[in-house]
Amino acid sequence: MDILRMIAEERIREAERRGEFANLPGAGKPLPPDDMDNVPEELRVGYKLLKNAGMLPEEMQLRKEMITLGDLISACQSDAERTKLQRELSAKKLRYRGWPASGAFADYERQIQNKLLETDK
Repeated sequence: MDILRMIAEERIREAERRGEFANLPGAGKPLPPDDMDNVPEELRVGYKLLKNAGMLPEEMQLRKEMITLGDLISACQSDAERTKLQRELSAKKLRYRGWPASGAFADYERQIQNKLLETDK
């Protein structure tokens, strides 16, 4: 990896000597904040690929769905529908917290999700 870094740095120095960085848009201004600042370095490339492909990591998709469900629950006027949405939200929260990763949970995941999502009869 050091050889690639050295090659890149040398090419940057050559471009600077040729003046290719002079008068670039935004020169002298701070860089915009990086949306990957809080992502560990070893995951950034994968996240960037997912982002460029229009995909969200599972935990981000779950967070998005939980926010939507919370909004739907707030606006819901039917008690039966509210209960159904709250069960769905509970299932998503469990998944978001990583509980399904345990071996014991994998055996009973479907039964638990069915119980959480079952409609009132």
